[in-house]
Amino acid sequence: MLRQYELVERVKEYAPDADEALLNRAYVYTVQKHGTQKRASGDPYFSHPVEVAGLMTDLKLDQETIITALLHDTVEDTLATIEDIEANFGPQVARLVDGVTKLSKIEQMPENERAAENLRKFLLAMSEDLRVLLVKLADRLHNMRTLHFIKKPEKRRRIARETMDIYAPLAERVGMYEYMREMQLLAFEQLEPEGYSTITGRLEYIRSQEGGQVDEIALKIKQALAEADVSVEVSGREKHPYSIWKKMAERHVSFDQITDIMAFRVLTDTSEDCYRALGVLHSNWQMVPGRFKDYISTPKSNGYRSLHTSLIYAGSMRVEVQIRTREMHRLNEFGLAAHWAYKQGGDRPDGQVGWLRDLMEIVDSSQDAEELLEHTKLAIYQDRIFAFTPKGALFQLPKGATPVDFAFTVHTDLGAQTVGAKINGRHMPLRTSLQNGDVVEIIKGANAGPELSWLGFVVTGKARAAIRRSVRMKERAEMIDLGQQLFEEIADRVPAKIGKKAIRLAVERLELEDEQDLMYAVGSAKVTDRQVMEALVPGSTADLPEEPRRERSISIKGMTPGMAFDLADCCHPVPGDRIVGLRKPDCNVEVHTINCLALAEQEGADWVDLSWGERSGGAVGRLRAMLYDRPGTLAEMAGIFAQNHANVINLLFFQRESPFHSYDVDLEVQDLAHLTRILSALRASDAVAQAERI
Repeated sequence: MLRQYELVERVKEYAPDADEALLNRAYVYTVQKHGTQKRASGDPYFSHPVEVAGLMTDLKLDQETIITALLHDTVEDTLATIEDIEANFGPQVARLVDGVTKLSKIEQMPENERAAENLRKFLLAMSEDLRVLLVKLADRLHNMRTLHFIKKPEKRRRIARETMDIYAPLAERVGMYEYMREMQLLAFEQLEPEGYSTITGRLEYIRSQEGGQVDEIALKIKQALAEADVSVEVSGREKHPYSIWKKMAERHVSFDQITDIMAFRVLTDTSEDCYRALGVLHSNWQMVPGRFKDYISTPKSNGYRSLHTSLIYAGSMRVEVQIRTREMHRLNEFGLAAHWAYKQGGDRPDGQVGWLRDLMEIVDSSQDAEELLEHTKLAIYQDRIFAFTPKGALFQLPKGATPVDFAFTVHTDLGAQTVGAKINGRHMPLRTSLQNGDVVEIIKGANAGPELSWLGFVVTGKARAAIRRSVRMKERAEMIDLGQQLFEEIADRVPAKIGKKAIRLAVERLELEDEQDLMYAVGSAKVTDRQVMEALVPGSTADLPEEPRRERSISIKGMTPGMAFDLADCCHPVPGDRIVGLRKPDCNVEVHTINCLALAEQEGADWVDLSWGERSGGAVGRLRAMLYDRPGTLAEMAGIFAQNHANVINLLFFQRESPFHSYDVDLEVQDLAHLTRILSALRASDAVAQAERI
């Protein structure tokens, strides 16, 4: 553990004007406040904040950050308050400490909801001052270094999983690769102990058997570059164990099938030397096609810059080579923290963390804990591709991103107004996956809005959050309109004239927020007609008969005679489908197809084995048809339905993707074979680009 004078000396080495007395006071304060508290290792608790402060001095951060690191646990774990911190160390330190302070555990809340709320508050604090993130990452790194002292395996695994899911990706997104790699390695050891042991053991064996092969290859690379008059430093190593494990899992291969275990780093003086070195290496050794990446001309979103290539050495061995300047290497390893050392005047390195603004939009758009965690994870750890606007602006996106993701990345309003897209000058469907280097032109519509169906193909957290928020608002508005109409019918059946006062009292009796909330509850069937009538005029439903149940023309085997059921809207089962029933308290049995995706989300429901009865028929199937945008195509589709004796129950214009129009169609069909014949006829038609059951 760093002693008091050692910590102060470290800070004074790179910041001679630092307030020595204030640093000493912060050190003494944390020692006194934590007192006799112990860590799981048996060390005094104050050793942890001191070590975190030491990590901050390694990054040459300002004195406010060092003091924050020293004090970051005092508010949660001692009797100190934020007011005490502000009185002793000023408002800026108090604000930073408040942002970093671990949030109290709320035991009643489910674990995922707790994690989501912690993440929400952390992101908000981080967006105000990025030093909060730097201290938090150092805090987590030191906790991971001492994780093995925690006795309970389940607690170690929980902390390791949180580190792998949240903190290591955050470190990567701000370019702090040294932190990311060490966090991943320590978390990997806890989450996959057998895999960790096997891979580290194999790497140790390779190291003992290679007979200096890494040094030999590094020397050969250096000699080849020296002969071309390129001055460099070359170092070699085995790849990171977690990186090897991840590659084995993604490619479904064994350790022996991983061919590029060795990696080499070439450091030069200038960017020009990087490209000269690349040319020399490609001239001396065969490169592996498709493995060259130029992050100097197009840096990663976290500011990372380097050339990457893979070479075939000695006929069969693949080796990875990274080429960068010494300055690039320093900034690459510590990313945002390295940049911050030059930003002491209050400027924030915003160019490196534009994704933070996207995270804040996600925080505002997410409805609940599940959505926030899902969208945030999507935003912070996916492999990236590059795409351009027609004017040449460069945007980074996750692999698998679509034009809709691109539009929302450019601007939320552009995403909301998207109706079509051109990729490299050609009209393409909005669900098309973008490739590296694509030029994407977004076609806007003045009255357009996000479509629910986009959730089926977008991959960015920002797009998913914005679409869900827009769809929720649209659905609520539609439900309120419907509820208004239904409410007027209900009010006509009440033996009294209904005015504003009666409505206000009804809202109170039903424990709702306001009149709009009442209309939404009526439209979405959250309250029955009888409940609304009773709330408007108490006692008005006393003599009314019970509402009759709807009759069914479909019979299903496996249910008690007279048991009510509903055909699920998510999968629209028709006779011929394999089906299962879900039975919940006080609800009709829901009939689903056996492969319905919604079944995985059902909790607390009993499954009922069902099959279609002998008199089943007249079920409603739903399909989606993409038609070419030209005269007569809709009529041709209608003709196909008529020829196949299918009654159209509902036709919904789904979306416009020039030059296509898509429709959702509900058809009354006899059985699965009937629906399949209709789909086959649609697919054979020149008017139809695509047809599928949904």
